[in-house]
Amino acid sequence: MKSCYNIYEACRLNRVQIVVFASTNHVTGLNEKEGILSKPELPVRPDGIYGAGKAFSEALGRFYSDAHGMRVFCLRIANFNGLDEPGKRYEPGQSRWLSPRDCAQLTWRCIETKSIRFGIYYGVSKGAEEKWDLTNAREELGYDPEDEGSLPEWQEHYPEVRQ
Repeated sequence: MKSCYNIYEACRLNRVQIVVFASTNHVTGLNEKEGILSKPELPVRPDGIYGAGKAFSEALGRFYSDAHGMRVFCLRIANFNGLDEPGKRYEPGQSRWLSPRDCAQLTWRCIETKSIRFGIYYGVSKGAEEKWDLTNAREELGYDPEDEGSLPEWQEHYPEVRQ
């Protein structure tokens, strides 16, 4: 948490106007465990200390946005493995994968969006519609994920279901 403070404060001191913060889906991890579709406007429900720390860092981003006029985008990233494939099998609607291409798109859309001062968005590719709501990312940023982690080709490529 101190590191996030240092980042926001360094940005303020150096007049950096836009921060894209890598948060986590663990901020609302208890929703997932209970089968509740997570939406950015729902209260935080961390599933551990990591998620709670990221929730604090999102709140700190809100403070810097409100108090110092910075534009802050918090991306609640799911599973980013850096590969052009999900790396494991995901059932339809249950994907956790954020592809590199979709991650890049979501990031540049945050940077180029001028009308948003503060926002929280789920960072995940297609196939996760039963876990996280991407409506605000689509409507506010124009985010349109191109890749899908639960395609039949991945079902065949990763036949064993591992949770």
